[in-house]
Amino acid sequence: MLYRENGQFKTSYRADQQIFPILQDRLAIVLLLVVAYAVVPGLASDYLFRAILIPFLIMALAALGVNILVGYCGQISLGSGAFMAVGAYGAYNFFVRIPDMPLVPAILLGGLCATLFGILFGLPSLRVKGLYLAVATLAAQFFADWMFLRIKWLVNDSPSGSVGVSGLQVFGLPLDSAASKYWFCLVLLTVISLLAKNLVRSAIGREWMAIRDMDVAAAVIGIRPMYAKLSAFAVSSFIVGVAGALWAFVYLGTWEPAAFSVDLSFRLLFMVIIGGLGSIMGAFFGAAFIVVLPILLNQVLPSLLALAGIPISTAGLSHAELMIFGALIVWFLVVEPHGLARLWSTGKQKLRLWPFPH
Repeated sequence: MLYRENGQFKTSYRADQQIFPILQDRLAIVLLLVVAYAVVPGLASDYLFRAILIPFLIMALAALGVNILVGYCGQISLGSGAFMAVGAYGAYNFFVRIPDMPLVPAILLGGLCATLFGILFGLPSLRVKGLYLAVATLAAQFFADWMFLRIKWLVNDSPSGSVGVSGLQVFGLPLDSAASKYWFCLVLLTVISLLAKNLVRSAIGREWMAIRDMDVAAAVIGIRPMYAKLSAFAVSSFIVGVAGALWAFVYLGTWEPAAFSVDLSFRLLFMVIIGGLGSIMGAFFGAAFIVVLPILLNQVLPSLLALAGIPISTAGLSHAELMIFGALIVWFLVVEPHGLARLWSTGKQKLRLWPFPH
């Protein structure tokens, strides 16, 4: 009964169209932000920051970008790892080649490099779709791997393609502690998520969803498929590129092209499927699920098998993790294709009516 909206009247279109129209949602978001910004940094350990919180924030940002392309525009992409790599190496080149280059502009410029790369490999979406488009975007992954291994200028003449950064600062404040890196990633995630939420509610967001539902009908009513698809690739690639720069600069510190392999592309797609296609909240659910589940399995599964007298090796634990991932993806596709976000939305709808029947 705490989630009722009785007495909450809207007296203007502006009030009716706000992102969180229910007062309880607005209070919950404010409370969540207060906990994330003020409470968590004071309670979390260094291991919790580096192993769970920072990867979760960056992966949530990357999944958000993938969800805009796959969930909202319906363009299947298997090249997200390549877009992250372009964002990472683009930001690296701006950071090391321009004297006194600030960190934030370098990361944003890396996102713009990923935008151009995404538009280039988004051009096939104007002619092909479905499985053929997935293969076309997968070509971006192999091209990026070749590019960063063969074109030595892009990796600052490193023989193996391995590069690194150090001495990161934001507005003169050093990013040397785990808490400072957590705050930096959290601020970027908050700002970009808010912008993305408003973008999918705008005219271009409705064009993306019309293309996703039926591109022929969308073209008949005046929507330009070329503009809608390429804009989705551009926005998605920018967000994924920024996430790639954060993954390289903040989380890894030193990286090589193998850090952005095709496995990362599949992992991001799994996040979107499990979290929920076409949902901003789904990116957070999927990232939390994918980041936390391996750690949980590594801690819990050996103990459970030991109670049953079944030993398990490290390789067996890795295989069990892959099998559980595959089973969960199949389960979500069969039982709830819209993922955890739909379960969350259904629960909220039931709370708005409880205890009365629908």
